[in-house]
Amino acid sequence: MTGRRSRANRPRPPCAVTIAASDSGGGAGVSADLLTFAAHEVFGVLVLTAVTAQNTKSVLAVEPVPARIVGKQMDAVFPDLQPAAVKIGMLGDSSQVEAVARGLRRHRARRVVLDPVMISKSGARLRSKRGVEAVKRKLLPLCDLVTPNLPEAEALSGVRIRSVADRWLAAGVIADLGARAVLIKGGHGKGATVRDLLFDGSTLAVFSARRIRTSGAHGTGCTLSSAIAANLAHGRGLHESVEHAIAYLRSALKRSFFPGRGWAVPGHFYRPASRAN
Repeated sequence: MTGRRSRANRPRPPCAVTIAASDSGGGAGVSADLLTFAAHEVFGVLVLTAVTAQNTKSVLAVEPVPARIVGKQMDAVFPDLQPAAVKIGMLGDSSQVEAVARGLRRHRARRVVLDPVMISKSGARLRSKRGVEAVKRKLLPLCDLVTPNLPEAEALSGVRIRSVADRWLAAGVIADLGARAVLIKGGHGKGATVRDLLFDGSTLAVFSARRIRTSGAHGTGCTLSSAIAANLAHGRGLHESVEHAIAYLRSALKRSFFPGRGWAVPGHFYRPASRAN
């Protein structure tokens, strides 16, 4: 006897996969996703969709990964590591969207969370109309949750959002496209209170909290969606996972810091109260 536990008896954390782009500045994309997974004691693996050259001040270049290689990464990761949850971030053109959709179906992916990265914080559109249509037709029907911000919810639903009622209407339209649940984030809204609206196909819920004034907004969408995926990977229900993920993001924002000479990032280096025992 060596005193070592056998491989079968070793505790194994749940696994989650992020399908997203790199951020060489470390604040968003797969960097934020893997940091968030680790903070929740989830083993994170990745499928890279684009390589970016960026720092905390600007994006210098973006090079998409060929759709065929995206699919091959999924074929490598899913059968071996069997992720309990999937977070999808930035995808490129329609061929990438279709490759991811085929991979999700092929591997019978579970607990799929889509952060539909379409509009940058500067207001620039990051995906063509054809790419948006591919997301709506091919990807949304495979998602357990989609987490658009207000401009992205408008792009997906075609609803001009000016009121809370408009948000509910947009959530219903997106759900009708096939997503099992929709979380319309309120961070782009105005006022002292942020309201995130969750529609799970039958019930409506609002998560309200006082707005945190911070410079650490880079990577917040990635962080929230990957925190939801991490909670789902631990076996929590949708409402509980969203609630815990919002609490995690708020704590990370309160601990935001400046790693370089540009924008600040959320602080991931603490133990979230929502972590599984």
